[in-house]
Amino acid sequence: IITTKQWVLKPQADTQKVASLSNALGISKTLTSMLVQRGVEEFEAAKSFFRPDLSHLHDPFLMADMHKAVERIETAIQNQEAIMVFGDYDVDGTTSVAMMYGFLSTIHSKLIYYVPDRYLEGYGISTLGIDFAKEQGVSLIVSLDCGIKSLDKIDYANALGIDFIICDHHNPGDEIPKAIAVLDPKRKDCAYPFKELTGCGVGFKLIQAYCIKNNIDQTKIYDYLDLIVTSIGCDIVPIVGENRVMAFFGLKKVNENPRLSLRILKEAAGLRSEMTVENVVFGFGPRINAAGRIAHAKKAIELLLETEETQAQEFVEAINKNNTDRKQFDETITSEALTMIESNEWLMNEAKSTVLFKNDWHKGVVGIVASRCIEKYYRPTIILTESNGKATGSARSVAGFDLYEAIDECSDLIYQWGGHMHAAGMTIELDKVAAFQAKFDAVVARRITPEQEIPRIDIDLEVDLSVLDLKFYNVLRQMAPFGPQNMTPVFASNNVQIVPNSLFKMKEKHLKFGVADAETGVTFTAVGFGMTEQFYQKLSRSKTCSVCYTLDINEFRKITSIDVKRY
Repeated sequence: IITTKQWVLKPQADTQKVASLSNALGISKTLTSMLVQRGVEEFEAAKSFFRPDLSHLHDPFLMADMHKAVERIETAIQNQEAIMVFGDYDVDGTTSVAMMYGFLSTIHSKLIYYVPDRYLEGYGISTLGIDFAKEQGVSLIVSLDCGIKSLDKIDYANALGIDFIICDHHNPGDEIPKAIAVLDPKRKDCAYPFKELTGCGVGFKLIQAYCIKNNIDQTKIYDYLDLIVTSIGCDIVPIVGENRVMAFFGLKKVNENPRLSLRILKEAAGLRSEMTVENVVFGFGPRINAAGRIAHAKKAIELLLETEETQAQEFVEAINKNNTDRKQFDETITSEALTMIESNEWLMNEAKSTVLFKNDWHKGVVGIVASRCIEKYYRPTIILTESNGKATGSARSVAGFDLYEAIDECSDLIYQWGGHMHAAGMTIELDKVAAFQAKFDAVVARRITPEQEIPRIDIDLEVDLSVLDLKFYNVLRQMAPFGPQNMTPVFASNNVQIVPNSLFKMKEKHLKFGVADAETGVTFTAVGFGMTEQFYQKLSRSKTCSVCYTLDINEFRKITSIDVKRY
């Protein structure tokens, strides 16, 4: 059980670089230190960081096979061929399909889309999907967020006379599928300068390339940036480079002129303030995902493409119902999973990983349950259920541990799998689950370091509370959008005074109290979410404490102040 967390202070930035950049930008060395820590070391880099521009996007034709992909789509349109847009059922997949279908429908009429059924077909390109394409007279399939490992499925499509363009962002295997074009910046032979696009991002580069080749005004495709930022946030990719540019302008569109579906989803999530990546992840993500988890992801695409208000409202109501059902499954299965851990002496006291199987768990929430288990028992976790006579499920990792490599070592026991460092999906023969559990734990035990077994909080800087003012905060928030490799800045302040009689509980779960700088007396409100049980008694007996926190703005009765918060 997690009882403590490591506070890990990031290495100090080069003082000469900090001083030079601070002078060039006219901001404090404290703020500049964080920029240098994040690789922003010179004025021009800082200018691009603080002022992203769509002109910073790379030439899409730098991606391997891009010319082939564009030419094949041009041929299909010229010859009036039927095209199928095929995507995965998660947020990245459904936003990809909505974007690609939405764009192609403006230039081509013989067009359908397809998303595999999570339960009947599983992840990725399916034989059922290819057969459906054949029945519909489709001669070209554009796949998004899947396909890079579908060697046999592409061969099957080729045998039926169906061409494939693959748009994927997952790690390729040793062999590339024999498709007309395989767009994946992670291909070893791909010189594309940015490797961390989402599936939706790769699809966007294909659309961008088509527009460049056919002299179509590129501003038309910027309407899809609200879908791309949704994929970027929910797929947990680094928000640097091209992803930062697209996320910045995607959020701008979400806040100023979102597509109808996202506006209604925002209202349904009760989000009234300015949207951030975090809002997108927790407001849009679960609702879009819920369609594929509880019903069929086709509903999510129908919503994302809908332009009529009444119909969109009906779709959102249905998806909200799915999300409510998903939460109930989540809570029930998480409780069962934690009970299984706590009733098993080996899992509680010796195991370095968690691998659980129960045949009647809902397949749509096993990834969420894996994450919930990690919140309490911090170790690589795989949750499996039975589907179509096999064990299928999702894996989640802990910070710094390469899940992909660990699972790859166990691939001899796995029927099918795919994923990356932090998350994966897999299918295992039922009679191999126990052997997989033992081997995976042995691999984890050999690979994991003691530091990776304790959750960590990476701290950007130790600061005095006195440096935190509205000017500081206003520069800080211009470092957004935040996400992997550009996380929300975290600070620590030591030996701060606890304001007398200020400590109280909020809803019996959260703590709220005043903290003051010992020298200047500058005071802030500190809010600790979910910290009552662990810290109330300690703080009630203390006069000083060390705090680790993020900053948040608080506006009440036209008075603006800064709160220090830690989740």
